Amino acid sequence: MAELDLIKRSIAAELKSFESEFRNILRSKIPLLNIITNYIIRRKGKQMRPMFVFLSAKLLGDITPSTYIAAALIEILHTATLIHDDVVDDTHERRGFLSINAIWKSKVAVLVGDYLLSRGLLLAVNNKQYEVLNIVSHAVKDMSEGELLQIQKSRKLNLTEEQYYEIIRKKTATLIASCTACGAKSVSASDEVVDQMWKFGEYTGMAFQIKDDLLDYHDRSIIGKPTGNDIKEKKLTLPLIHVLSNNNKSDNKKILTIINNKKKNSKNIKEVIEFVKKNGGIEYSVSKMIEYRNKALGIIDDYPDSEIKQSLVELVDFTTTRKL
Repeated sequence: MAELDLIKRSIAAELKSFESEFRNILRSKIPLLNIITNYIIRRKGKQMRPMFVFLSAKLLGDITPSTYIAAALIEILHTATLIHDDVVDDTHERRGFLSINAIWKSKVAVLVGDYLLSRGLLLAVNNKQYEVLNIVSHAVKDMSEGELLQIQKSRKLNLTEEQYYEIIRKKTATLIASCTACGAKSVSASDEVVDQMWKFGEYTGMAFQIKDDLLDYHDRSIIGKPTGNDIKEKKLTLPLIHVLSNNNKSDNKKILTIINNKKKNSKNIKEVIEFVKKNGGIEYSVSKMIEYRNKALGIIDDYPDSEIKQSLVELVDFTTTRKL
């Protein structure tokens, strides 16, 4: 986190104000809701999405009240989707903390997710931030479609590389794209610049998700969390997709049989990981991740050098070098 703290320095004042406003926005007259939202705030993650909003806005102009609303809306809706994801996946832990459904059960978790979704919508509507709401709503729609597409394709274990890119574009990249586009929109950037910043965020999000998928193949002792989860859940990601599309059918059949087996053990998972590493899946995925990162950086390359631009470049780099 030390690396992120350095990147945050150029927007430290904005993030501090944002945290205070975010707490106020989530406050409710229902005691149980306050207990749960306080729990959510205490275990907040890296704040990468608000960082992308503020840095993108500051690259193009001066921070406005609209910037804060955009950052809060995205963070609220993102939190809601994570709570719902944990219910869908029956996940009992997130970022080293118990999930909402693990503590308060699924019924409460779904209702809290619904509350956050409505709170985010009201925040935008009450402040007449319709253009920002439009951008974020499209992102949430894409996220849902991406999840469903992944579920559909995972059942058949026949995901192509192009389908994988479409899934991660919808699942992950569009949310980061909404951060950078909303940051631009909040400082009254032109439609052309907003579209440009959307692509910047989308390419960054693609690199981010490929890195996330690569982490599943890392040594557990290095990243400090279990590996092989995608394999356990029958999710085909780029390292494995590439190897399967460039290998002989007999080897592929053996690996797909392991993945399809509901009773996979650590030995089976290790065998799949070694198969991917041996056949160049990691190197290929790293090259694609760097390709997307460079496409993102190319979009902001012509902007004048500044502390903000440097922080944005470092944040994009962080998405591809992080260990968690």
